[in-house]
Amino acid sequence: MEWASFLCENGPFHSSRGIDSCKWLLSDGRYQGDQEWQPYGCMMHHYNQIDTKRCLLYLVYLKQHNHFVFIGDSRIRQLYTGLLEHLDHRDQRDPTPTTGPDNQHSDLNYINSKLRIKVDFIWSPYVSPHMVQRFNQWKSEKEPPSVIVAGSATWSIKESNASLHSVKEYSTNLTRLVQAINDIVAKKSKVLWTLQEPVDEKKLHPSRSMITNEQLNKYNQAAVQILQHSAALLWSSSRLVAQGTLNESPDGLHMSPLALKHDTQILLNMYCNDHMNFNDGTCCSSSEPYTTLQVVTFSILGVSSVLALTMFVRRKFQRCQGTASVEFSPLNEQSKQAAETSVYTLVCSLGRMGCIMAYFFLCDRTSFFMKENKYYSPISFWLPLAYILALGLFFTEDSRFTKVLHRDQTEEWKGWMQLVILIYHMTGASGILPIYMHVRVLVSAYIFLSGYGHFCYFWQRGDAGLVRFFQVLFRLNFVTVLLCLCMNRPYQFYYFVPLVSFWFLMVYLVLALPPQVTGTSSKSNPLQYLYLVLKFVGLFSVITILYMSEVFFEKVFVTRPWKALFVTTDDDIHEWWFRWKLDRYSISYGMVFAVVYLLAQRYNLLNDNNHSNLFSPGIALSVTLASLIAVGSYTTFSFLCRNKLECNEIHTYTVFVPIVGYVVLRNISGVLRTRYSSFFAWFGRISLELFICQYHVFLAADTHGVLVLVPGYPVLNAIITSFIFICLSHDVHRITYALLPFAVPQDWRLVLRNAVLFLVVLVPIGIHDGMF
Repeated sequence: MEWASFLCENGPFHSSRGIDSCKWLLSDGRYQGDQEWQPYGCMMHHYNQIDTKRCLLYLVYLKQHNHFVFIGDSRIRQLYTGLLEHLDHRDQRDPTPTTGPDNQHSDLNYINSKLRIKVDFIWSPYVSPHMVQRFNQWKSEKEPPSVIVAGSATWSIKESNASLHSVKEYSTNLTRLVQAINDIVAKKSKVLWTLQEPVDEKKLHPSRSMITNEQLNKYNQAAVQILQHSAALLWSSSRLVAQGTLNESPDGLHMSPLALKHDTQILLNMYCNDHMNFNDGTCCSSSEPYTTLQVVTFSILGVSSVLALTMFVRRKFQRCQGTASVEFSPLNEQSKQAAETSVYTLVCSLGRMGCIMAYFFLCDRTSFFMKENKYYSPISFWLPLAYILALGLFFTEDSRFTKVLHRDQTEEWKGWMQLVILIYHMTGASGILPIYMHVRVLVSAYIFLSGYGHFCYFWQRGDAGLVRFFQVLFRLNFVTVLLCLCMNRPYQFYYFVPLVSFWFLMVYLVLALPPQVTGTSSKSNPLQYLYLVLKFVGLFSVITILYMSEVFFEKVFVTRPWKALFVTTDDDIHEWWFRWKLDRYSISYGMVFAVVYLLAQRYNLLNDNNHSNLFSPGIALSVTLASLIAVGSYTTFSFLCRNKLECNEIHTYTVFVPIVGYVVLRNISGVLRTRYSSFFAWFGRISLELFICQYHVFLAADTHGVLVLVPGYPVLNAIITSFIFICLSHDVHRITYALLPFAVPQDWRLVLRNAVLFLVVLVPIGIHDGMF
């Protein structure tokens, strides 16, 4: 398996860099997107004032004190003022010194009793006995400062006129700090030594002309050499942050306002992330602890993997020994071998699934692989979109089907929609309203197709039995339920699967409840059409009643025992309410379209039995023009609506317009209807697995970030991550269908037995999670 081989190759590389995300945050990074700072290998949460206040007060609740100390020269004072500006939006750039307003080179302090935080700045422009004395003083304290940020060099260079003797003196005094730093860190404090940022030599005042980047590098080298084996954290990413905006520096020496904001965010992420529950902040955040249920699940899958390997080796050995083939064995021997083959398929499928789940867990629940924030830029979204469109058009071929929305066409539709959604999620394009609205149409179209497909299947075959019902539910939910157990996430986290499962249940109830209306029964009894209309009216009425009262909606869906299926980790049902109401009529639109199409086909209003056009040239031209207007109108609406709340409200009632418009444009011409993209159709066959698996091996941190397998090379990382993710999704799809006959046999009695067994397993889990 490609992903397994990559894991073995990537492990040594990753281990050589370490897995301490705090060191990643402070050591390296790059600018991307709209001048946003991306730390090396981890995700940085953007702290606003409210987030910061929550963090500080929570730490006080945990009996920790919030005490920041900045000690150094004017560059360190900038960091001090930057933190104060973040805590209090009043102008803190020139805070009043404790020793007098006219003395710039003095100690400063800030105390906020509401936030329970104290921030000090100590003027110490040299690594001198004065700085050593300060560190020794903190070392002797029972509770030293929570965070100490130190650094200096520019004054030493300036006063010594860039002499080598000053570098040696700097190194000597820095060495004297090591023991004190180690003792302070042993008391659970953090000490950051800030490496010197580069200067813009052209902007420097003549009195600072000796402060060159060459000199600063010498001091940085000395600091790294002495402190790299101490308990101090070397803050080298601050240097890279400043370097990226050096042209915006006000005087060539000090940081730009943007760089200062990024440095403040780095400090807050280092200090708060491990105590806060921000999904988009993985830097300095510990891995999620395991649960008993996860251990049990992985133990079962692990045993399956070992058994699968054992059976595989045994089979290979038997073949080498020349065991008789099935064709020439007695009947009882053939039955025995068939049973062995069946057990082998079951165990091997579970074993492969165990390996895949282990990789999922390694990617998204540990720090073994890196994660980065999403950043949108037009080129990062539209370029891959254009690329996959070109590939899809290149791999086109004739279909053996001619019907409207035939299998090849629906698979193609699902395929390109899923690829667009993946690009949308990876690039973080949800903040762009027109793109967001068009992706909402794609999700609605999938539900529309679900309603259309299930209705057509029942109309043509009349199969509303338990076997069919459980087959569909198993295909939809097998991977999701397993991920819930392995990844410790609620069912509602994978929102799309609960959504399509719920709407399938509604379709099944509407179609299976008597009187059942099928294509055959409606031919002999036209009254069946009235029954069908009444069923649709009932469905629309139930949906509308649920929507009209959110309180009633919540009472229905938070009722035990099914409450656990609809709430998030925080026991909140609003996510389900939002998803449900957004596409509440999409399944009905699909069913109504199916009725209109099937009746039009029955009464010869259109002809899709051959490669010809659906309508005569005049009608076809009018319908095509109307469809273009329909699609164009929705696109225009997506650009004109002002906010997501307003757009979503209108979307629910109008989404059928672009969907039906697309269906007409795609099918009205016989040439277009009977050709399809095999490239998109291949992805369409595994679209559900792609949607589910993206949460953990394509995206990361509960979809708030992206997985990083190749750090430092975003394009190469996207290619490799996508390749492994697609291979995994395809493998999961094959395993699901391999396990389907075991989970849902053709005998309805065996199906009920398996359903009861599943409930028996589910009950203790539900009791543990408070379902009953």
